[in-house]
Amino acid sequence: QEEIQLNGMKVHICQSCGGEIIGDENSVATECVYCGSPTILTENISGVNRPKYIIPFKMDKKTAKERLKEFYKGKSLLPKEFSNKKHIDSIKGVYVPFWLFDCDADADITYKANRTHFWSDSNYDYTKTDHYMLKRKGKLSFEKIPVDASSKMDDAYMDSIEPFNYKQLVEFSEKYLSGYYADKYDVSLDASAPRANERVKRSTEDRFRDTVHGYESVFAESSRINVKNGKAEYTMLPVWLLSKKYKDKIYTFAMNGQTGKIVGELPIDKSKAFKYLFGITAAVFAVLQIFVWI
Repeated sequence: QEEIQLNGMKVHICQSCGGEIIGDENSVATECVYCGSPTILTENISGVNRPKYIIPFKMDKKTAKERLKEFYKGKSLLPKEFSNKKHIDSIKGVYVPFWLFDCDADADITYKANRTHFWSDSNYDYTKTDHYMLKRKGKLSFEKIPVDASSKMDDAYMDSIEPFNYKQLVEFSEKYLSGYYADKYDVSLDASAPRANERVKRSTEDRFRDTVHGYESVFAESSRINVKNGKAEYTMLPVWLLSKKYKDKIYTFAMNGQTGKIVGELPIDKSKAFKYLFGITAAVFAVLQIFVWI
């Protein structure tokens, strides 16, 4: 496919109409702005840039739009430009690059715990507090811990739309990209590993803590967790995305393209909020006036 370098961007020539498509160096799948033809930039999914697996979209655009409308429903203070048809129609399906990590964790955690007893006799009330030291030691294995590999994506949003059903992973093929957008990873495996390790450590601590029962208070005095045998597979996962700038802030809606799980932050139209507050104040004043005249 013909391409031209332009200050770090790439100009690709649409093979359907000959139009120029400008994208960054990480673009994998896009569409021609002139004829709407899907375009797969094969040079960005070859060699080390080729994903091992992909989860195809299960939620189509119609479903995503309906879910977005439901998300907006009842939010009377939402600025009207967020709920208009043109904005909703601009929602895009994006294959987001992820690293899926497998690893083992050896853990040795010491807890301090308390258990309190109360009793009374004819003269006094008694309180006895017993102090315990508890040790937990063992090994956990983890599979397919997801870490998004795109600097464009908000990590908190990508974490919030989990989990994905990894039983539906299939071998990657370009055919799944047609009609969707996609980027290749720009956060390397090595750069993503600390986030995966941190998730492993938190999950290990939570799992071990769940084994401690029957105490009023428990806290970890020491925790040694060794993450080892790590490996990862480059994978693309389906996400519906819609972002809009409002009052110098970008608001994003994200939906898991497999399960439909939604996350998003919405602004408040201050003029609507003022009218709403004024309406409540006026109604209360009217009720007080009626009460006074009665």
